[in-house]
Amino acid sequence: MRKFLLLFKLPDLRLKIISVALLLALTRVMTHVPIPGINSEALREFFAQNQLFGLLNIFSGGGLSNVSIAMLGLGPYITASIIIQLLTILIPKLQELQKEGGEAGRAKLNQYTRMITVPLAALQAFSTISLFQRTTSGAGAVISNLDAFHWFITILSVSAGTMIMMWIGEWITEYNIGNGISLIIFAGIVSGIPTFVQQGIATYDPTQLLTYLGFLVVGIIVIAGVVLISEAQRNIPVSYAKRVRGNKLYGGVNTHLPLRINTAGVIPIIFAISVMLFPGIIANFFVQAQNPTVASLAQKIVDLFRNQSFYGVSYFILVVLFTYFYTAVVFNPDEVAENVQRQGGFIPGLRPGSQTAEFLYKVLNRITLAGAVFLGLIAVMPFIFQALTQTQNLTIGGTSLLIVVAVVIETVKQLDVQLVARDYEGF
Repeated sequence: MRKFLLLFKLPDLRLKIISVALLLALTRVMTHVPIPGINSEALREFFAQNQLFGLLNIFSGGGLSNVSIAMLGLGPYITASIIIQLLTILIPKLQELQKEGGEAGRAKLNQYTRMITVPLAALQAFSTISLFQRTTSGAGAVISNLDAFHWFITILSVSAGTMIMMWIGEWITEYNIGNGISLIIFAGIVSGIPTFVQQGIATYDPTQLLTYLGFLVVGIIVIAGVVLISEAQRNIPVSYAKRVRGNKLYGGVNTHLPLRINTAGVIPIIFAISVMLFPGIIANFFVQAQNPTVASLAQKIVDLFRNQSFYGVSYFILVVLFTYFYTAVVFNPDEVAENVQRQGGFIPGLRPGSQTAEFLYKVLNRITLAGAVFLGLIAVMPFIFQALTQTQNLTIGGTSLLIVVAVVIETVKQLDVQLVARDYEGF
């Protein structure tokens, strides 16, 4: 509380916080500006039956469930960022731009990310609206048929909504009070809490008091576990030999190399959602095909991906696999061992170079297993909780909790830096 009060004592810091709050409020307004031709009843039925789109709705901040101009949220931008990260590994020029380009190189890569976001947003808008048009229920199609002009206006509006959300996210980041993209997703998740509480009160049953208490206890335990795993790391001791340069002595210090248990963050979950969503989207396009064999096969695929057991098991396996994949992308033991050796460092008891790299590979694979299993359990937690409690009203969204906790931790650290930079006593 003392830190919180100090934040508002400095005019410039107070202005930054208020500006960030207003920008986040603007993103919430955008998620409630719908595109025309929506069947609200059919839309509610669709999201009640489709877990995958429920997960995507988290990353869109609720814009997808409203079919608003911000229905895609920051999804295309996140996808474009992942594409650029992968291309940086595959293309030497981009890798050189990232490592040696400095601030100008990072700005260039950011510009490439924005350029890729535009066609991705248009393509995703077209495919999502087409899917909604083909999705029918007892209440009819989610979106009515659109003529060419309305197609153009709708895709333009949704794409523009994504670009505005991206621009607001980058604007928030410039205030140095947390990552803008993460804060927008955080605001979308937190905005659902009042509705969740309202539904809990409306459906309250005194006979389920133990279930509610159990939900509260499990929720606290899950949050504590997420904090623990998010901050957990294995410290590898590193010693630097003494070196004489001129008349000065350098080195002779002992430090450590931190290896995080959850190096990949929530990226594996995003990857897994994309892979799980793709077959269902493609199959939905062929459900009404003229060929009965194709239509029957497409319907079987759609039904398969709506099966809770198949979905939960597949989702868990994909999260574990993508955790290993993304960790291997962002952390290269050979490169780290080479850098340590170049700086005159070594891990006690190991030779610099290949032996150090092998040791790092071994440790990284072991701790990544713990992080991968944790992420997998977090991803399928809603299904586990529903199976244990036999209730649809109370579910713990592990993915949402993971994002919220990670964003809060990051934001608190940046606010601490802001206070320390101003020489407050006691910080």
